Amino acid sequence: KGGNTEFADMRAAYDALDDETKAEIVDMICEHSLMYSRGSLGFLDYTEEEKQMFKPVLQRLVRTHPVHGRKSLYLSSHAGAIVGMSVPEARLLLRDLTEHATQREFVYVHKWALHDLVMWDNRQTMHRVRRYDQSQPRDMRRATVAGTAPTVAQQAAE
Repeated sequence: KGGNTEFADMRAAYDALDDETKAEIVDMICEHSLMYSRGSLGFLDYTEEEKQMFKPVLQRLVRTHPVHGRKSLYLSSHAGAIVGMSVPEARLLLRDLTEHATQREFVYVHKWALHDLVMWDNRQTMHRVRRYDQSQPRDMRRATVAGTAPTVAQQAAE
């Protein structure tokens, strides 16, 4: 019971933005940090070694898929800052974009059944699990195919 996974199509979310917003965000670089996302859940005590290990990674807010060239938003719960923006201003923009990208029209909800297999491209999809009874057995396996480089090393999204 519960534990559905929601997948947001970040290509469609980008396409649905107005031209003014697209122009505003096209060159923005976000800081993605596990410490930020975990900190928002109340995990705040990190060793110095963990702080070094979980340093923010810079990623483009708008990325272009390296194979087919389609643009998308690149958001996640780890995105907590935008280079050159104040923290409050950046977090408001990121929250607004996340609210936009997770509207029902952009989201597929997978209701898990025994032996299901779901595959997605993390470069243009945002996902999250919904609450479930953690006393119930749940066996999930994940395989990840590594990318080639952080998005800031890629060409600008234009």
